Amino acid sequence: MILETERLYLRKMGQDDFEALCKILQDEETMYAYEGAFNDREAQEWLDRQIFRYRKWGFGLWAVILKETDEMIGQCGLTMQPWKEEEVLEVGYLFQRRYWHRGYATEAARACKQYAFETLGAEEVCSIIRDTNTASQKVAVRNGMVVTDSWIKHYRGVDMPHYRYVVRKGKSL
Repeated sequence: MILETERLYLRKMGQDDFEALCKILQDEETMYAYEGAFNDREAQEWLDRQIFRYRKWGFGLWAVILKETDEMIGQCGLTMQPWKEEEVLEVGYLFQRRYWHRGYATEAARACKQYAFETLGAEEVCSIIRDTNTASQKVAVRNGMVVTDSWIKHYRGVDMPHYRYVVRKGKSL
């Protein structure tokens, strides 16, 4: 276990989590900000990328486990992401649709922000969110972040405007 909150714990994902991960990545509605659901190969690449990040950085997107049921309901964690001409530390989150609107994303994202500041010694953390993804934008705001800039990312053949929400150490809620 990496982190624990009131209702959740976060841990590294492994191959045994593939089926639970697919419940997220292969749902069209959940993946609208990514221009649609992933196929099995794309989902496996996503999982492999997290495992690589754990080895390289010691962090990545972690499995979010609901304590009450011991079920993986989402993923949340820290990743290094390209932003314009630099690489930035991001809090990212993606949850199974049936667990939306229950505060789990905010609870997990706040724990990851605290981990970034207290464990990693980061001075700043951000969330990079597509302009149409208002639900994730609301989570970022609840995580004490404010929009600082925007950028067009090109993904799956589509130009996607994104906002960067940022919070600095000592300025968080």
